[in-house]
Amino acid sequence: MNSPPVICAISGRSLREKQVVPCSVLRPSLLQFIRKKHPQLRDEDFIARDLLPGIKAAYVEDALTEEIGEITHLERDVIESLREHEIVSASPAEKDDERSFGERLSDRIAELGGSWAFIIGFGLFLMLWVVVNTLLLATRPPDPYPFIFLNLILSCIAALQAPVIMMSQNRQAARDRQQAEQDYKINLKAELEIRHLHEKMDHLLHHHSQRLLEIQHIQTDLLRQLVQKSRDD
Repeated sequence: MNSPPVICAISGRSLREKQVVPCSVLRPSLLQFIRKKHPQLRDEDFIARDLLPGIKAAYVEDALTEEIGEITHLERDVIESLREHEIVSASPAEKDDERSFGERLSDRIAELGGSWAFIIGFGLFLMLWVVVNTLLLATRPPDPYPFIFLNLILSCIAALQAPVIMMSQNRQAARDRQQAEQDYKINLKAELEIRHLHEKMDHLLHHHSQRLLEIQHIQTDLLRQLVQKSRDD
């Protein structure tokens, strides 16, 4: 047998029982926030489940505004992830796949230029150049001492390598900044989720203790009735 439809106190829609949440199970702070916009809301009323993510996001935004003042795009990204139940973390491999050809080339050149393989290989090239132009081709060397052409090559390599390495360093600084922003968003979302979890646990424990207290009162009344009945008999 189907249960009778339930009316959402906010939207006025007629929904099934599984599609609504009673106001009595909501956290007191969240319920108080909802009552700021809907003062007519009672504890025995119901709210549609699909409205809760947006309400919770608005509640988080209001709480953050009171605590930190102006909200930046980072906090708004976290609020939107709470609204859409999305994950704010991202794999570094996904960001590396978005690099252009020039960015990948600059990273590769910077990686090669800062390695021992480049130092050893370039040192061997310089020694070979000197040997060829002083010993093997001593009569008519293509670049005699003081190796002016070699100095030109080294100057060109240094002039080209420096901006390429700076490009890679700028990209690394941008990656570090993005990583710091992502860490901040992850920490903020985790802090908000933990705070909500603590509030929910306190709310459940409070209701559970009240329920136990009611059961104890009922048991005490039953015992008194049994004792009184035994005395009367």
